[in-house]
Amino acid sequence: MQYPLHKPEPTRPKFSRSTRWYVLPGVLVLLFLAGCQNQEFERANGTALDWKSLRGHWVLVNYWAEWCKPCLEEIPELNALNRSASVVVLGVNFDGVKGQPLIDLGERMGIKYGMLAEDPGPALGWQMPVGLPATFVVDPEGNLKETRFGPQTEEDITALINK
Repeated sequence: MQYPLHKPEPTRPKFSRSTRWYVLPGVLVLLFLAGCQNQEFERANGTALDWKSLRGHWVLVNYWAEWCKPCLEEIPELNALNRSASVVVLGVNFDGVKGQPLIDLGERMGIKYGMLAEDPGPALGWQMPVGLPATFVVDPEGNLKETRFGPQTEEDITALINK
């Protein structure tokens, strides 16, 4: 028996066009289901925040920084809004401070609302703001209603919510 001098190249399985039409919907369904996964974000204290648990509330995701003077001016307004039963305020540090340093910084600045250790924007399809402060207003159904730049007041946000 004589052996071939070279190995034959492996063949790929061939799918007929009709088989491809059966595979394609399955792949699309898997991609859709992967997109339906619940979003969780890490809080400053390390616990998880289930994004869906915020449904039924207006959510203000506020980007701030220690060096931003208008950010400091709006903290009392955001604290007041967060005391409302229908509003949840979540702060995101623009400089990426996390963990205990973020908790300490929030306490020094007088932040009484929740802070996130990570930016939820990429997971929610939002772009990182280029100016501060920036507030993303999410309606009770979970849809981004508006993005606002500059310091917000309790009066302005209440007027938007009551539209």
